Amino acid sequence: QVELVESGGGLVQAGGSLRLSCAATILAFEKYSMAWFRQAPGKERDFVAGINWDDQIPSYKDSVKGRFIISRDNAKNTVVLQMNSLKPEDTATYYCAGTPLAYTNPAPREYVYWGQGTQVTVSS
Repeated sequence: QVELVESGGGLVQAGGSLRLSCAATILAFEKYSMAWFRQAPGKERDFVAGINWDDQIPSYKDSVKGRFIISRDNAKNTVVLQMNSLKPEDTATYYCAGTPLAYTNPAPREYVYWGQGTQVTVSS
C-alpha cells in the first residue's frame, strides 16, 4: 500500500525556517518525481517545488526561489523541503506528491500519490 506521510509543519514567525519531510512507501521510489504543493483556504492547490527522478534537477515556484530547497534521499525514500526566510504568504497546508513522470509538472492532476498534508503557519 502506497503512503506518503508529511511531517515538520508548525507555527513560525516571519523570517524563520521550517523543514518539511515526506516519508514515502512507494515501490521503486527512485523512479518517481516528487513535489511539494500547498493550498491556502479558499485557494487552489499550488506547485511549490519538485525534483525529477531522472536527473535530480529541482524546480521551484518563482515566489520561493532562493528561499526554499527541495532534496531527496532515494536510500531512505524521503523528500525534504527546507523553507527559509518564511513569509506570512507562505501560510498553507503543504502536501507531498509523487508522479511516475521523469520530470515534475506543476499540474496537480499529473500526480498519482498524495500525502495528507501538514499545516505551516507564518505569523507576521
